[in-house]
Amino acid sequence: MTLDRADTLGGRAAIAGIGATAFSKDSGRSELKLAVDAVHAALDDAGLRPSDVDGLVTFTMDTSPEITVAQAAGIGELSFFSRVHYGGGAACATVQQAALAVACGLADVVVCYRAFNERSGRRFGSGVQQREPSAEGAALGWMLPFGLLTPASWVAMAAQRYLHAYGLTPEAFGHVAVTDRRHAARNPAAYFYGKPITLADHAASRWIVEPLRLLDCCQETDGGQAIVVTSVERARTLRRKPAVIAAAAQGAGRAQEQMTSFSRDLTGLPEMGVVARQLWRTAGLSPADIDVAILYDHFTPFVLMQLEEFGFCGPGEAAGFVAADALPLNTHGGQLGEAYLHGMNGIAEGVRQVRGSSVNQAPGAARVLVTAGTGVPTSGLILGADG
Repeated sequence: MTLDRADTLGGRAAIAGIGATAFSKDSGRSELKLAVDAVHAALDDAGLRPSDVDGLVTFTMDTSPEITVAQAAGIGELSFFSRVHYGGGAACATVQQAALAVACGLADVVVCYRAFNERSGRRFGSGVQQREPSAEGAALGWMLPFGLLTPASWVAMAAQRYLHAYGLTPEAFGHVAVTDRRHAARNPAAYFYGKPITLADHAASRWIVEPLRLLDCCQETDGGQAIVVTSVERARTLRRKPAVIAAAAQGAGRAQEQMTSFSRDLTGLPEMGVVARQLWRTAGLSPADIDVAILYDHFTPFVLMQLEEFGFCGPGEAAGFVAADALPLNTHGGQLGEAYLHGMNGIAEGVRQVRGSSVNQAPGAARVLVTAGTGVPTSGLILGADG
């Protein structure tokens, strides 16, 4: 069973710096170079030097090991290093790992990073090309022979069931795409800067796997993003306003698989339900207290399901909630509009909202919810203003 009490991590660490490379379709740089450039940018944002860093955290699906990044970035000895599994589900968990290290005194300054050439190099959206036999991959053996070969095809199964259960049409998903692209259009860092879309554009985009259209699927990006985590006390002495980690959580659902959990109810995301309960307990907050939500949007249907898992609205009501602009959502443009960095750029946007520096700033934003990838074991954060 999962926890039924608040944990003690909340409020013991803060994000002090964020940094990214340009987001592109052909970076012209190695993934190691992207990682190092992002780390340097985040440290500069915080007013720290590479020699201040004693911890690094990344994803298992990363070609730039911690010791290699440390060497290339001019970082010295490391007292903490860690990797988190499950693709985009790891994003917020990297910050959780860093916060745990800081809170326990294992490290003073920990940098979380993600860097890849996901458009010009390996493309996650192309699905399973070749895979070594593993227990983890066994579940795919029930799906691949029948043509379920890509992430879009796996999500389409849940999306179709969601529409059927609540009597909706694919237009329900279009509200997420339109919202993200509206914000991206005002964000100079976004790939789709200056390119908003309408519901008609969404409906006219080509089918990928019914009921998912092209504009329901996130883009593919080359780039890097880094996040600097330290104690709240130290963060207060640095260059930028701290974003306090009010709560951090991971979650996996019962009978969880990677993107193919078809033996469970397909109208929800139990793994995010686990995260939601823990975040609310630890932060002592409820949906009404959240000023901005940065929700992982690799595919639009899972944004709707996340809103419902967190209790912002009832089952089947999320499309109307988004259409009504009831809550500022993915104000950077999301992975559909800004960049696909496995959710790390979403964490950076959460920090900007708390600092008051987002290009789509929500007035008085003091509490921001950020989530990681869904359909896989996942994670989430609540970031808050200091004091």
